[in-house]
Amino acid sequence: MTRVAAVDCGTNSIRLLVADCDPETGELVDLDRRMTIVRLGQGVDRTGRLAPEALERTFAACQEYAAAVKEHGAERLRFVATSASRDAENRDEFVRGVLDILGVEPEVISGDQEAEFSFTGATRELRGSDRLDKPYLVVDIGGGSTEFVVGDDHVRAARSVDVGCVRMTERHLVRDGVVADPPTEAQITAMRADIEAALDLAEETVPLREARTLVGLAGSVTTVSAIAQELPEYDSEAIHHSRVSRERVREITEWLLRSTHAERAAVPSMHPGRVDVIAAGALVLLTIMERIGAEEVVVSEHDILDGIAWSLV
Repeated sequence: MTRVAAVDCGTNSIRLLVADCDPETGELVDLDRRMTIVRLGQGVDRTGRLAPEALERTFAACQEYAAAVKEHGAERLRFVATSASRDAENRDEFVRGVLDILGVEPEVISGDQEAEFSFTGATRELRGSDRLDKPYLVVDIGGGSTEFVVGDDHVRAARSVDVGCVRMTERHLVRDGVVADPPTEAQITAMRADIEAALDLAEETVPLREARTLVGLAGSVTTVSAIAQELPEYDSEAIHHSRVSRERVREITEWLLRSTHAERAAVPSMHPGRVDVIAAGALVLLTIMERIGAEEVVVSEHDILDGIAWSLV
């Protein structure tokens, strides 16, 4: 076993995994897995820069993660940064801050690299299983971008497109700094058109409709699963490898788009940081399922973070 630490810093959240990995057996044992909503991508789509308050929140989380990495005695650490820090003009400020706190430079990876990590993390434990048909389509709905990867035991094609729950919310559902509560039909229509256009781009290089199993990753998808199961609190074990039908995803998405902030916040499994962006994330998932004709989505709690950990061994 090799003890490693992986950090995934996305547009909406930053996550840590400390785990023991055995490359011969494919076993990955969690020692510490945590997530903090930091909204690093706050305003990036509009300003092109990382906001000072967003950087402050992110660096505070990094301080906590540095203590955890030290406590567990991880032998190797890798910090991967995704969409928001790719787009920002002042990303050097972000890089310096992370290096000072954690002692490693964040790797601002490409969308294709992000997709590769997501696929490995989501499918490594599924390989060889006769429960699910191949090829898989792994869809990682992040805050600023969504990654599409089609593959069997290895990646065949991948594409990252700039639609995510935060980006879609800020682009279509925010007026004068306030999130629509609930959004208008015109706002929903414009957001769906944006998502459809992104799917057109993805289909130029990724054969989305050839997939036999849709595997959905990240907070928007796992939250939809939690709502579908009516969980009294967020429960990773109940969510991991759960299956949600397209009809149930449609029902949940329609409710989220009609609901108020207070109604969404009252959902017991809802993370407070997702209340304003979950409707957009659910609509991204539903639009994908409708486009490829997927009858259900297999939900995975293992994703890019696990793929980063495996890359260290």
